[in-house]
Amino acid sequence: MIQWLRRRFVTGFFVLVPLVISLVTLIWVFGVVDGITAPLYARYFKEYFGTDVPPGLGILTTAVLILIVGVLATNVLGKRLLQRLEGYLLRIPVFRTVYAPVKQLVLAFSPDNEYGFKRVVMIRTEARGYILGFLTKEFSIQSASGTESLIAVYVPTNHLYLGDVVICRRQDAFFPDLTVEQGIRVFLTGGMTLPAHLKHDSSDTVTGRS
Repeated sequence: MIQWLRRRFVTGFFVLVPLVISLVTLIWVFGVVDGITAPLYARYFKEYFGTDVPPGLGILTTAVLILIVGVLATNVLGKRLLQRLEGYLLRIPVFRTVYAPVKQLVLAFSPDNEYGFKRVVMIRTEARGYILGFLTKEFSIQSASGTESLIAVYVPTNHLYLGDVVICRRQDAFFPDLTVEQGIRVFLTGGMTLPAHLKHDSSDTVTGRS
């Protein structure tokens, strides 16, 4: 019973952490944006319409601002501008300590991130049987005997946030038909969400070659 309670408590804790961080961040952004724009809106609506600021305008402004940042982040010029701004902010010791790990953690689960988790992978081992993890990189090494294809696999050991990096040969691994999101749920539930039957993914590599 104690182990069951401990496991559920830890799982719930690590599920709530990113949710709470996201909500607190969103509320903080809304507070900053609303604090800046509210006086301007109040003066504008009083002067031109003679009324108070309509409810929900602060939330709408925050959403538009987030959308604009997203547009800039996908634009070449805007991406460079944001990277430069981020570089300046990362020079602040306290900001760097908090921001860098949180960003890396969030980006790791983004399918659009070049350096995030690519796919769910299973490794065949003689000692431990099959090991489930997330593919992070495919690479090769050259030796006197030729070129050998290897993969780097992140294997969570403590509810996703801590884990091991396993390097193995490409032929010792295969990709089940699980998305990264489904793989995350498998780890968070201790394997209870694994489907009854798994199929070998038809795409043989990250780039989709078969």
